[in-house]
Amino acid sequence: MPKQKTRSSAKKRFKVTANGKLMARQGGIRHNFENMSGGKKRRKRALVEVDSAHARAAKRTMGLR
Repeated sequence: MPKQKTRSSAKKRFKVTANGKLMARQGGIRHNFENMSGGKKRRKRALVEVDSAHARAAKRTMGLR
């Protein structure tokens, strides 16, 4: 049986935690920083857990299920 390949794009965008959750970068951190408070910019740097509605599809592209 052939191996299941991981999509390179998914590999770069998602990180899997020890418990199997998917973490990803937040959106809205490319431009318009003049209108954001410093705290908002700092909060957006952190990784967030992928919503359960999208996690199943993302795990499939990672080759996890």
